[in-house]
Amino acid sequence: MSMETNLSGRLRNTSLPKSHGLMPLFEAVVNSIHSIEELGIDSEGGKISVEVIRRPQGHLQLEDDKKTRGRDALENIIGFKITDNGIGFNDINMESFQTLDSEHKADKGCRGVGRLLWLKAFTTVSVSSTYREDGLSKSRSFVFDAKHGVDSLDSSDCSEQVSRNTLVHLDGFIEKYRDASFKTTDLIASSLLEHCLWYFVRDGGAPQIILRDDDTVIDLNHIFDGHMCTSAQQELFKIKEYDFDITHLKLRAHSHQTHHIAYCAANRLVKEEGVVGKIPGLHGSISDEEGDFVYVCYICSTFLDENVRSERTGFNIIEEQEDLLADVEISFKDIRNAVIERASKHLEGYLEDSKKRGRDRVDNFIANNAPRYRPIISRIPESELMVDPNISDKQLDLMLHQHLSSVEAKLLSDGHDFMNPTVTDNMDAYKEKLTEYLKTAEDIKKSDLANYVSHRKVILDLLTKAIERQADGSYAREDLIHNLIIPMGNESNDLMPSSCNLWLIDERLAFHDYLVSDKTLRSIPITGNDETKEPDICALNVFDNPILVSEDQTPPLASIEVIEIKRPLRNDASQGETKDPIEQALGYLERIRNGKVSTAKGRPIPKSNDIPGYCYILCDLTSSVISRCKYHDLTETSDGLGYFGYKNSFKAYIEVISFDRLVRAAKQRNRAFFDQLGLPVN
Repeated sequence: MSMETNLSGRLRNTSLPKSHGLMPLFEAVVNSIHSIEELGIDSEGGKISVEVIRRPQGHLQLEDDKKTRGRDALENIIGFKITDNGIGFNDINMESFQTLDSEHKADKGCRGVGRLLWLKAFTTVSVSSTYREDGLSKSRSFVFDAKHGVDSLDSSDCSEQVSRNTLVHLDGFIEKYRDASFKTTDLIASSLLEHCLWYFVRDGGAPQIILRDDDTVIDLNHIFDGHMCTSAQQELFKIKEYDFDITHLKLRAHSHQTHHIAYCAANRLVKEEGVVGKIPGLHGSISDEEGDFVYVCYICSTFLDENVRSERTGFNIIEEQEDLLADVEISFKDIRNAVIERASKHLEGYLEDSKKRGRDRVDNFIANNAPRYRPIISRIPESELMVDPNISDKQLDLMLHQHLSSVEAKLLSDGHDFMNPTVTDNMDAYKEKLTEYLKTAEDIKKSDLANYVSHRKVILDLLTKAIERQADGSYAREDLIHNLIIPMGNESNDLMPSSCNLWLIDERLAFHDYLVSDKTLRSIPITGNDETKEPDICALNVFDNPILVSEDQTPPLASIEVIEIKRPLRNDASQGETKDPIEQALGYLERIRNGKVSTAKGRPIPKSNDIPGYCYILCDLTSSVISRCKYHDLTETSDGLGYFGYKNSFKAYIEVISFDRLVRAAKQRNRAFFDQLGLPVN
């Protein structure tokens, strides 16, 4: 099959993005490396020269190119000359060049498309080569273009022995590729090195490659020595039945590159992906004993070789496999995740400080600027909290807000049924769902009034449902109602006060110095009591912290709130602390006082025995509860749904609140907000 017959069609079907305008140059240099290898000389003996050809100085600019005029002081690049001392265009190589999809050098990953890329970005390619064959020196030259294919072919014997030398002149750099390509010598040299970096890293190294641009001469080997650490580390890993080879490299800080993964096929760079933000703690430059460096890893595999696109500008690999094929087919996501896992482990020692500083940045920002995010921190993956320590407040706020939005969206989805509870729900299943929903709801800090008021509406609806008799005739346990008000087993350090629903009882309860829910007196830091009794909810409100250490002040400097919760329609209240909820609350109050009350930070409160107490009992007004209220000389409320009074001997205000009164009063207090948002109140 001759090239001339199929060249025009193949060129039409060959893709070269504008951003890959230097790819033909890279392919020509790789061909030179292979040519030197084929000759069998070592890397020290191999030499490759790349000359940048620019428009001559003073050339009249006849094109009206407003996009480039004045943008770059350098003259436009019009071509490149690549010279090597490899085996040259002998008969075998010439025949291969003229055969599309040649199998020659297939073992090196060559697919015969490099020369097609030449004609995608350049109008003409001129080749001249002196080589040796059958002990004689010979020369061959030809012109290669899209219209004629191989043209002006001339082959002859040399009259005397001459050195091997092959020159490939890429001429007529097409404008759209030229404008999208690097212009400066340094950037061209760095890009060429990074494309061919595998040849420098491998055993045996690469030939000497020199880039010339007028008076500027750059040795790529020197760039490699200056950019790279003394050694590269390799490891093998497996994805399904394929082996993958990863090479970890360190580019020194003056490289223009950022941290990235380089996917290779047939020893050529094909695709790069940044890893900043994907590897926890990896952001700017990182350091070792030799200074700052940029991390790069090169990935090679027969799987990548088999699935590279013919133009070597990408891979024919699906990004993510569907469930049915996930166990048998490899996706790019599979490869990326496996690489990031190994890269993270390789860099672990270098990133510990960055991880810590990134997490501290998040914690400090939340503590000092945005406490609304504190409740959702536990729901964000730890790896995503290791942000760039230098991230701006704006970027960090946006990142945390995205997580908050995700949590809120899930809450809305999961809680849709709870907005309109029905009596047909299975109680056990309902309680299980409700518990999980509340756990999520408690973690969300309402960031604006609409979200906050909507949340109150949901809680009130859930409380209304919780105190109703279920289809099986039973009532919800008190711990379900308890968790609606505040999660059991928590204290102030565990969650924000606004994450609690103490407003159901009294809005003022939201303001406290310390709050604890369902923990033993012994474990509560504000008391000195060693007993294991557990008040349902206990709160300390300190009025003026700065004067706590003053012995001249007169109390009260604080107040104590005790809340007891009973199961709906429970009717076993009787005399004695174990049965009477009022006596239970007063007993907890006395134990806390007698233990010498202190602040949560351990500062004593003067005359703690005189601290006023507020006892709230949440229960239904059954006959036994009413009897105990009368016994304690409490006064019935005007609506008949509660009792209140002051117990002088205990210096305590007592309020017994029925669940109906609790719900009704909370709805009345919040009705204006619900109406403003258009939320119906039943």
